[in-house]
Amino acid sequence: MGNPAQHRTKKRFGQHFLHDQQVIKQIINAVQISDGQTLVEIGPGEGAITMPLLQKFNQLTAIELDRDLIHHLSQKSKLYGELNLINSDILNIDFESEFANKSLSVVGNLPYNISTPLLFHLMKFNHMISSMTFMVQQEVANRITASVGDKSYGRLSIMMQYYCRCDYLFHVPPESFNPPPKVDSAVILLTPHAEQNTDLLNKPLFDDLVKTAFSQRRKTIRNSLSKMVEAKHFELSAINPKLRAENLSLEQFITLSNTVHNHA
Repeated sequence: MGNPAQHRTKKRFGQHFLHDQQVIKQIINAVQISDGQTLVEIGPGEGAITMPLLQKFNQLTAIELDRDLIHHLSQKSKLYGELNLINSDILNIDFESEFANKSLSVVGNLPYNISTPLLFHLMKFNHMISSMTFMVQQEVANRITASVGDKSYGRLSIMMQYYCRCDYLFHVPPESFNPPPKVDSAVILLTPHAEQNTDLLNKPLFDDLVKTAFSQRRKTIRNSLSKMVEAKHFELSAINPKLRAENLSLEQFITLSNTVHNHA
C-alpha cells in the first residue's frame, strides 16, 4: 500500500490508530499466552500492536475488515514474523471452524462502534479462549468491570462476568491515537472461567431476565420484572423485590432465574 501514513482512517470502521509507544508496550506486556496457543489480533489497523506482538511471539493471526490495510500489513510483517491475515468482519467469523481444536489468546484495539456486540459474539466461543486483552472505550471498560452498586453496573457487567473474570488494567488518553477519539479509552483483561457456571439451569431465561431488569433500572425489580417473576419467586430466592437491578449480584440473578425456571 506504500506509506502507511497515506492511509486515511475510515469513520465507518471506527478507526483510531494507536501510536503511543508506552501504551503499546503496556499492552504487549499484558498479553497472556501459553505454549501451543494461537495468538489472534482483532483489528490490527496499521500494525502498531501487530509488529511488536510478532517480534515477541513470532506468529500471529490478525483479522482486519479494511482491505486497504491488508497489503500494508502483509509487507510490513515480513520483517518481524509469520502473520496470517484474515480479511473479514469479525462479527461474521465462526471461531469453531476458523480455529478448530485450537486454544486462543485474543488481543485487540476493538472498533468502538461495535465493541459491545463484538464482545457478545466472542462469548459464544469463550471455551476456546484463555484470555482476551482489549482496548475499549473507558465507559465500556467501567461497565464491564463494575461491581454491584456501582453507577456503571448493568447488563454488560453481569453478562461479561458470567463468562469471565474481568480486570481493568489501565487508562489510555485520546492523544494516544490518530485521529484522537472524542472519548477516553482503557485496556481490560478478560479471563474466561476455567469451568463454566453449571448452576444456571436456563441461559435464555437468565439473559431475558437480566435484560428486562436493566431496561428499567430505576424501577424496583418487582415492577420491572412483573411479567416474568411472581411474588413467590422472590420469596423462594430470598431476594427483596423492592431492590433495583443494580443492587443484585450475578449470583442473585442466577438464583432468581433458576427459581423462575423451577417454579413456573
